[in-house]
Amino acid sequence: MINMIYFDNSATSYPKPASVPQAMAAAVVQLGGNPGRGGHSMAVNAAKAVYGVREQAAEMFGAQPENTVFTVNCTHALNTAIKGVVNGGGHIIISSMEHNAVSRPIYAMLDNGVSCSVARAAESDDETVSNFDKLIRGDTKAIVCTAVSNVTGKILPVEQLAKLCREKGICLICDAAQAAGVIPLSLDTSADIICTAGHKGLFGPSGTGLLITNGRYPITPLMEGGTGTTSLETAQPDIMPERLESGTVNVPGIMGLGKGIGFVKAKGIDNIHRKEEVLCELFIDRIKNIDGIKIYREKEGKYAPIVAFNVGDMHSDDAAQYLGEHGFALRGGYQCAAVTHHFLGTLDCGVVRFSPSVFNNEAQVARLADYVKKLSLF
Repeated sequence: MINMIYFDNSATSYPKPASVPQAMAAAVVQLGGNPGRGGHSMAVNAAKAVYGVREQAAEMFGAQPENTVFTVNCTHALNTAIKGVVNGGGHIIISSMEHNAVSRPIYAMLDNGVSCSVARAAESDDETVSNFDKLIRGDTKAIVCTAVSNVTGKILPVEQLAKLCREKGICLICDAAQAAGVIPLSLDTSADIICTAGHKGLFGPSGTGLLITNGRYPITPLMEGGTGTTSLETAQPDIMPERLESGTVNVPGIMGLGKGIGFVKAKGIDNIHRKEEVLCELFIDRIKNIDGIKIYREKEGKYAPIVAFNVGDMHSDDAAQYLGEHGFALRGGYQCAAVTHHFLGTLDCGVVRFSPSVFNNEAQVARLADYVKKLSLF
């Protein structure tokens, strides 16, 4: 069996810091109680441990712990935020770089009094913001925008959009799935609501996510149920985070996420970004002059550590399969981002996505580039 060199960290980060699985295993053994569902010591200890991670996540994004909600994943967080803020209808604006986790919930609402416009993400940040501004209407309730494209790595100007939204009295919901742990994000400057995955740049396990809000815009719950509070009332409680956290939370996953966040804090977001971007620059430098290679990066654009490329007329799935057969894990195809590929003009072939992590090294990247060159000769 080939020992894979993993370059698919935009799908999920691998490997995880050793502390992550250790914390998960310890939680299963030591935190067996149900947090918030009992006054005995096992339930109390589990609740304290969960709250500790809630505080960690809140600190990272400039939030209050009570406004930091654990979700199943980023998709769950985005559905909760989008449907909860635009409850009852209204107009939403999204960017041309959105993941299906943003576009599908919105398109599913189009028959229920919701309308949607798409703002083109331009090479210039100012032009991108202008494109959003031109689409704002009297009934616009929210802008939903990714901080980083999961296809190309393009960094969108969420801070400028946040300023625009606050001037216009519009909620900004930020999809931070590809940005959290890679670029700095804060409720003070980046969004009213930040939704993210735990299993990507935060190095946590699958099945974890976060919804973080400044509380300025009320969010109608996506689901109702047991919260461990106000148990005799049939109505969902108003208090956060219980209002958006029905059912038992994923204690082992949350403990792993806490260690992932701790790893990012210890390493430093800027240091992680710098290391991963050096690997991207090395990869680009090695493949950019190969005949038939197309790299999807604009000269003036700002990018997170992702490189999208294609090899001649080869379908990206075939290219990714060839690289996989030679020991490299990259993702081909459409990366669950139909809107993005429509605007990129890659609906016929998708792209191959290279996304390294801080655990990769230059020798691995150079080896991959050699195989991309061999592939180009077919």
